[in-house]
Amino acid sequence: MQILKADLSRFNDIPDYPFAENWCDIDLADGYSGRMHYVDEGPKDAPPLLLFHGEPSWSFLYRKMIPILVDAGFRCLAPDLIGFGKSDKPDDIGFYSYDRHISWLGQWRDAIVPDVAGLFCQDWGGLLGLRLVGEAPDRFAFVVASNTFLPTGGTPSPAFIAWREFAKSSPEFKIGELLQRATATERTAAEVAAYDAPFTDEPSKAGARAFPQLVPVEDGMDGIEQNKAAWEGLSAFDKPFLTLFGEDDPVTGGLSKPLIERIAGAKDMPHAMLSTCGHFCQEDQPEALSQGVIETAHKAGFLS
Repeated sequence: MQILKADLSRFNDIPDYPFAENWCDIDLADGYSGRMHYVDEGPKDAPPLLLFHGEPSWSFLYRKMIPILVDAGFRCLAPDLIGFGKSDKPDDIGFYSYDRHISWLGQWRDAIVPDVAGLFCQDWGGLLGLRLVGEAPDRFAFVVASNTFLPTGGTPSPAFIAWREFAKSSPEFKIGELLQRATATERTAAEVAAYDAPFTDEPSKAGARAFPQLVPVEDGMDGIEQNKAAWEGLSAFDKPFLTLFGEDDPVTGGLSKPLIERIAGAKDMPHAMLSTCGHFCQEDQPEALSQGVIETAHKAGFLS
């Protein structure tokens, strides 16, 4: 197996992404190591806000939200998960696992943002972020979740089964086109190219192809027992927990209900389904999402 490095020259003309590069060394396991790239914007002593992306995007997804949130008083930290964005990419699909992603993101969190932080998470950013909240709720001041869930088996929807099979076997896995199809608003050619930039060839897409296969939506899959244990802490999380989901998301659009019903801090919060909002909500409704984060942080007493 090889650990592929991003060709950073492919990111030279990325639109609306003026953020400085930051790097963290990660123990990938089995004797391998790699670097995780992350955005770190805003004063270092400001309240930290973690912004976790999912599949198959990267921190570019948060380019519209970060300026709003920094202006509101946050320090915004948006990592590129291993296998995505500017971060290093193991080229073996079988090397990726749910637990390894948890370990890699946890290492980054411990090294860069050990203090209590707020969290916004979407897609796999939620499968990872909500698990971290459940395992260590005291490290989080509030959570805003969009188009995500914390699965513990069951029966996957036909839409998800189709997506999982496409990611696994499609001969042409064009990342930018996927983002275009999963938003309710139109992406420019430059934005589509930005989502393609991390993936120079087929081996570099191993992480993107692996993620859908790792979602524990069927009984017996890896991650189910860990998620069940995390749900104990997540259910008892009594700090503000807000869901803002997209009405136009066919895969996760209906999955806010168990979060609202089971998590203590979700009670009496102004949960909403956002119109003109697809799966990649950060593209479609960045202002509404940012305002939800700001208001939730104020409610938590985390932002003055």
